[in-house]
Amino acid sequence: MRVKICGITKVEQGIAIARLGAQALGFICVRASPRYVSPETIRLIVEPLPANIDRIGVFANTTIENLCQVVAASNLSGVQLHGDETAEYCDRLREFLPTIEIIKALRVKTPETLDIANIYAVHVDTLLLDAYHPEQLGGTGKTLDWQILAEFRPKCPWLLAGGLRPDNVLNAIGSFADNNFSGIDLSSGVEISPGDKDLTKVAHLFDQLFPIPNSQFPIPNSQFPIPNSQFPIPNSQFPIPND
Repeated sequence: MRVKICGITKVEQGIAIARLGAQALGFICVRASPRYVSPETIRLIVEPLPANIDRIGVFANTTIENLCQVVAASNLSGVQLHGDETAEYCDRLREFLPTIEIIKALRVKTPETLDIANIYAVHVDTLLLDAYHPEQLGGTGKTLDWQILAEFRPKCPWLLAGGLRPDNVLNAIGSFADNNFSGIDLSSGVEISPGDKDLTKVAHLFDQLFPIPNSQFPIPNSQFPIPNSQFPIPNSQFPIPND
């Protein structure tokens, strides 16, 4: 199962979270967010990481030109669209970033949101379902109604987000094994404060997930490989830069 920890802002925490088992790290590229992190800092965080760790930038209602500039400056392997981006926007973005994973996030307010998600499913690589909040795009700590997802079967893999914590994650994902469910996304559920991750909570999360057999929630093969030479790892370790 793919585990994405979002809202990373600190170099040492990003490295530690990857070591604990996260397959993807998320970086908020929306300046208004308290978890915003600059492209320069993102690059510092991702440079020591092995190639199989996905590096996802989170954007909302920005121009394709700006998004492409941040992707290049940050060395991202994927983008998560968390605003009002249309399916046509996603198609256009694919033309400019043909090898980058495109994730479309939707805030689930009613079951009808899932109909919209199914439309996006043929325009993006991955969907992300988050809890609805009238003012905030994400990181709210609110959960969505997991029961309405029981019959959700999109044509692409999807991630569950919204108020997930180490103590509720197993209940949240218990019925999603056979509907293209591919993983989870956590932010506030493993934080001390916005952007400051609690590594004890992250470790507890993986303690909870570890008993899940891989045959039930297999980790998908990477669809967006990055050459190993791009991120050499000395002695197969995750060095933590000196302050």
